[in-house]
Amino acid sequence: MGKSIYTGPAGRVFTATFAIAFVVYTFLLWQWFDFPFWQSVTDSSVHICLLGSVCLLISSNLAYYRPNRGLVQFMYVSVVSCAMTFLWVAASQWILHKTFAGDAYYLMWLTKGIPIYCIVGWLIITGIGFRSIMLYDMEDQQAELQRKEDTQKIVREAELFKLRQQLQPHFLFNSLNSINALIMLRPQQAREMVLKLSDFLRGSIKREDDQWISLTEELQYLGLYLDIEKVRFGHRLTTNVSHDDGAEKMFMPPMLLQPVVENAIKFGLYDTIGEIAINIRAWAGENTLYLEVQNPFDTELQAPKKGTGFGLSSIKRRLYLLFARQDLLETSVNGNIYTTLIKVPQTHDKSSNN
Repeated sequence: MGKSIYTGPAGRVFTATFAIAFVVYTFLLWQWFDFPFWQSVTDSSVHICLLGSVCLLISSNLAYYRPNRGLVQFMYVSVVSCAMTFLWVAASQWILHKTFAGDAYYLMWLTKGIPIYCIVGWLIITGIGFRSIMLYDMEDQQAELQRKEDTQKIVREAELFKLRQQLQPHFLFNSLNSINALIMLRPQQAREMVLKLSDFLRGSIKREDDQWISLTEELQYLGLYLDIEKVRFGHRLTTNVSHDDGAEKMFMPPMLLQPVVENAIKFGLYDTIGEIAINIRAWAGENTLYLEVQNPFDTELQAPKKGTGFGLSSIKRRLYLLFARQDLLETSVNGNIYTTLIKVPQTHDKSSNN
């Protein structure tokens, strides 16, 4: 509030409206009432210019002060419009009486027209006043909505950032525990795991500011993580990664697959001593990137609950914050195969990672 609405396109419409009124009023005085052309132009100029100025004045006044909605607002605009109408009529009469002091016929006609000027002027000024209130209220509502959207966006981005930051410590603690277990038994593998962990964390720092990355980049990043886990579990862990050509250049939030694969390794290897194979597949369809992770688990133990664990819950929350949808993460159990399916709609601006 505090800025007149009659600027920019609205100002041009306002000016054009009063310009048309000037032409029509001049024509009526000249052709209908048979006043000389120059006198008609002068009369029209004074009345229209002053009326336009008064309309701008009431609009500017309402830009800085508007009563609450209701009867008070109606009374305020009506009273101010009456005052502005009186000001407009008095100023116009004074100027024209001074300009055409020797034309008795014109001055008599001008004086008799005062009631008409008052009625027409009050209607126009009041109409401009209420229209201004409506437009200012709309601007305030739009500004309020924009502020709410901006606030929600900031909160959403902050929560997304928090979730992303929580993923690294979650994985880091698990890796450090594994390194600690390997130090005494297999020191060479422990050193190798430390080096791979360093490469993984260095890659995550490089992606710190990226909100979207291609599937190819995500799979490269996932490869660093799998290298660490293969050192940890050796021949017991096998991974099969496949994707179709159409999915390669599709985009997704970074570190979306790593928590799912970590979850698959947890349920597939932690409670077994045999070998397992984790299948990771990506494909494109209906402007959506599909990501599927499958892992076996021991059916003699309790089957994993759908959507449990920090990894899957964080992914579900991230997808909801990005797309406002709850159906983008699905889990299912078929025999001894646990499947996690992620759907990433391709609706963001791929031209920017910010």
